[in-house]
Amino acid sequence: MDRVKIFKLILWIVTGLGLSAAIARFAFGLGVTTNLSDTTPWGFWIGFDVVSGVALAAGGFVITATVYIMRKEEFHPIVKPAVLTAFLGYIAVIVGLLFDLGLPWNIWHPVVQWQHHSALFEVAWCVMLYTTVLALEFSPVPLEETSRYAKIRSFLMRYRLVFVILGIMLSTLHQSSLGSLFLIMPFKLHPLWYTPILPIMFFISAIALGLMMVTFESLFTSWLYRRKAETPLLAKLGKAAVWVIAIYALVRFIDLGARGALGYIFAGSFESIMFIVEASMVIIIPLILLSIPRTRHSLKGLWAASLLVVLGIVFNRINVAGLMMTSATGSHYVPSLSEILISASVVSAAVLAFLFAVEHFKVWERKPIDPEAKVEKLPEFDRASNTWLGRPEVAARIKYSLAFVLAVAVGLMFWPFDRLESRGIQDTPVVKARGGEKLIINGNRNFDLVLFKHKMHEDTLGGKESCVKCHHMNIPGDKESGCWQCHADMNKYTDAFRHDWHASPSGGNLGCVKCHEPDQPKMALTASECNECHKDLIPPGAAIKVEDYTAPGYVDAMHGSCVECHKEKAAALDKPKLPQCTTCHDQEVSDSINQAIAAKHEGRKSPWVTMPEIEEN
Repeated sequence: MDRVKIFKLILWIVTGLGLSAAIARFAFGLGVTTNLSDTTPWGFWIGFDVVSGVALAAGGFVITATVYIMRKEEFHPIVKPAVLTAFLGYIAVIVGLLFDLGLPWNIWHPVVQWQHHSALFEVAWCVMLYTTVLALEFSPVPLEETSRYAKIRSFLMRYRLVFVILGIMLSTLHQSSLGSLFLIMPFKLHPLWYTPILPIMFFISAIALGLMMVTFESLFTSWLYRRKAETPLLAKLGKAAVWVIAIYALVRFIDLGARGALGYIFAGSFESIMFIVEASMVIIIPLILLSIPRTRHSLKGLWAASLLVVLGIVFNRINVAGLMMTSATGSHYVPSLSEILISASVVSAAVLAFLFAVEHFKVWERKPIDPEAKVEKLPEFDRASNTWLGRPEVAARIKYSLAFVLAVAVGLMFWPFDRLESRGIQDTPVVKARGGEKLIINGNRNFDLVLFKHKMHEDTLGGKESCVKCHHMNIPGDKESGCWQCHADMNKYTDAFRHDWHASPSGGNLGCVKCHEPDQPKMALTASECNECHKDLIPPGAAIKVEDYTAPGYVDAMHGSCVECHKEKAAALDKPKLPQCTTCHDQEVSDSINQAIAAKHEGRKSPWVTMPEIEEN
């Protein structure tokens, strides 16, 4: 059992280090502890913990379908370990998702806030329901340890086939739906991975991974507990995997050919190299190894094939979930140490739970026995201290808990807390749009601009009378005030009223009773309406009703005004594409104007575009 103890000690240390990283993540947020960004919001956690985690748990529905639907009773000995692996895998997915969510306390929202057009909504519900089904499928195993719950266990066993069918249905749905998530990214995901049949590819590869994950788990636990490996049974799984992998390869390469993407394989780019590595791990080498009967029936052959397929499909999921989008976004993403430690700790905790179940419940036909736990065995003293820590099981708990606590302490000690801080959303002041009849809207001057044809909109909407459709509030003493004057930050709310300025001697120099009744508490609810003093504050016919003077961020204000108007016009003019992002955010126009601005500042004539009236600002 030395292997088990050493392995558990390593797992507890990794879990402890991961806990220290988790504390930092929840204390300081994603921006400080990860390398994720607005350009790369989905990184290692989504690719490994969530998308790969769901695929790694596919052995549960594959093996239960084999035994209970196809009636292959010879595989019954590996049903319990497969269901346990799937159950713990889904728990790990849920826990991993808590770290990736910016607001993890909102993870329950899909339960009550239904977005039935969303693939992610379907995935969320399937994960919740399938985790419940897996818990019901595995529950008879721990319940058989006592007669107190015999009736519950009998009920679960009676309806086991119902749970199996539900599990197969739910797992089939969301294994493919995970692929559907990336169908909305045709211009971000590289053509070697993007395909309209991505859901089908995800489902087929999940079946292959399920077969090989069960094989790998059986081989590893047999080695760890010095059990005889179930080689004949695993060889049959390998034979089935040959057909699944072959179908996957056939579908994938036919799809690449049909889309004219085969040439990218030989382009010599980073993506082509990654594709060749992935295809070698998932398709080429495993097919060769598993197609040879002698290799398929050998432990080394099964070890190599199962490990390659598991790592290869995990690599595929990481590629699809973010790595192969970096060239399109122009970002450079490498997971931070905290991302890796947290993912490793989630996996370590799941493995520890698996080993606990194996040792305390009848997951196998016989529970593993620790030879050091025999009653007649004399106590052994620790060589370093000659201290007896108690019975073997007690001594193990002391060692593991000590290793875990020390790992947490060491992890926290090395975190540079004095240099970490959480500032929330940074201030991004808005600058005035440039131009005349054509306005260049680029509030934060980040080159991602919009060309707004002001004169054209004015004429289309009804001339001067239409100004109030956008200019719904004026700065006192002004007319048709610009958006940037109230919505002064790109993302954050702005106090457009400026209470402190009104009360300041150097500002408005107004006493409290100017806005508040003397006998009323000095609150916003009891203040007078602003238009009692500022008569021209809200222009007649303003399209937007001003309920308070807390102005939303510039981005939200522009989208709220423009998109809603475009939706109305789309319905009236029968132009369904009018509310789409590309109606305003035209990358070619943006690039041309940026080049023209650069040329003007350098004092040379722009060959790309004739500039609209641009005021120096």
